[in-house]
Amino acid sequence: MANLVDAKKRWALIMGLRGALMLIGGLYAVFSPGAALTVLVIWGGALLLIDGVLGLWSLTFGGAKTGNYWFDVVHNALAIVLGVLILLSPLMATMLTATFLIYIIAFSSIVVGAMEMWVIYKEREHYSKIWPVLLSGALHVLFGIALLFAPLFGALLLVTIGGVLMIMFAVGLLAMAWRLNKAASAGV
Repeated sequence: MANLVDAKKRWALIMGLRGALMLIGGLYAVFSPGAALTVLVIWGGALLLIDGVLGLWSLTFGGAKTGNYWFDVVHNALAIVLGVLILLSPLMATMLTATFLIYIIAFSSIVVGAMEMWVIYKEREHYSKIWPVLLSGALHVLFGIALLFAPLFGALLLVTIGGVLMIMFAVGLLAMAWRLNKAASAGV
């Protein structure tokens, strides 16, 4: 019984630490989205560099044979080059990466919005009210167009939204950790 109580307290502590870290990250993203975006890109560059080095190492010494040897060599070499370039110029990499991703999100939003409006228009006889779907589609299209004209602002906005979601999730984790700790203390 004592082991179960200790295990519950450990899980409550781990969950509380996870919630606290998520809360710190969320607050950082909300109050400093530009810096948070740069940190994310730098971490991505470091991961690319590590992945490329480990991939080449496994091809050379680890016996990782996939049948596409030169493809794997080129893939891992490009990952190393890209990781080094990102780490050498994180600000430029942040602007390029964020702009590229925002353009993908913008075009996706425009296509999804147009498809929503087209499908609901073609299937309108099956629905009693089509205006909510038409409004949703129009908002998707307008959101995509806005992102096309202000991609860096859109990236900062999406980081801020992600930060708000992290804060909400952190509050839930902290509440769950509190309840688990109370249950362990009560011996339940």
